[in-house]
Amino acid sequence: MSALFDLPEPRGVLLGEYPLWDRALALVNRDLALTLPDQGSLQLLGLPSYDEDVAEYVYVALANGEWHGNVVDPDSADNSVLALAAITDAAQETVAECLWQAWPVCDQHDRGMHPRESDGQLSWWCAGRNSPCEPAHIRAAVGSLDSPEQPHRNRRREA
Repeated sequence: MSALFDLPEPRGVLLGEYPLWDRALALVNRDLALTLPDQGSLQLLGLPSYDEDVAEYVYVALANGEWHGNVVDPDSADNSVLALAAITDAAQETVAECLWQAWPVCDQHDRGMHPRESDGQLSWWCAGRNSPCEPAHIRAAVGSLDSPEQPHRNRRREA
């Protein structure tokens, strides 16, 4: 018997149910694998909706099924630009809140980055160090982060 306010169990969303979200999540998972290689891939989880216009609410979750944050905007399921923005935002929220760390982190400034549109594509943006010599910058398009490196201040030259 379940309590009056028990939430239904989330279900793993099958590949192909939301094709644009699948593609967006694949890009985000590519960045996750490079920057947090010990984490498994993010996944989509669905919960029944209480809104009769929406079949279910979908969340981005860690490999272990934990998630945090808002539902992925249902209106983004049919638009590739909106889908990437919605999935990236939900993924970043889940990683940051469930793992208690900024993600992804700029390898130059050791600061968390945020998704931002630049030149027609969603990219990871870093605020820099708020100085002319280390200004804000676009690090890479979402899905295109390269291998992680240590921040400059941690690098030491061998003598």
